[in-house]
Amino acid sequence: MATVVSRTVEVCLFRVDGAAPSYLLLRRASDESLYPGMWQFITGTVRTGERAVDAARRELVEETGLVIKGFWIVPFVNSFYAAADDAVHMSPFFAAEVDKGSEPTLSPEHQEYAWCTREEADRTLVWPGQREGLRIVHEYIVGGREASRLLTIPV
Repeated sequence: MATVVSRTVEVCLFRVDGAAPSYLLLRRASDESLYPGMWQFITGTVRTGERAVDAARRELVEETGLVIKGFWIVPFVNSFYAAADDAVHMSPFFAAEVDKGSEPTLSPEHQEYAWCTREEADRTLVWPGQREGLRIVHEYIVGGREASRLLTIPV
């Protein structure tokens, strides 16, 4: 019987240049064992005893080196099944904003980055859960709905 686990987090990082937001996508290095060359959001593992929100902050710094000016819980949990460990994985989703003009310093696990419009990101992301997370961030966080205020995490 499959187990349910929550060992990863995802962070959708954005910046606003003028009226239009752009979203950071990272391309996994070609020598990564899992999904080499795939575009993704900031994604990482929650360490033993670590809270998901703290893992999201840590992974953001490790993978981009960027300083954020806004941080939110996203009302979405990405889920997927992995046959390798016969587990349903639940990945809490977060959003973070950086200043316009910010550029990441990539960790060795990524080979490239791109700032994308919502439409470009939607076409580039592989998994439906990633695209759904993007939609919710765009509508509820970037779009300034009441949820944005209610889900803010102090920076």
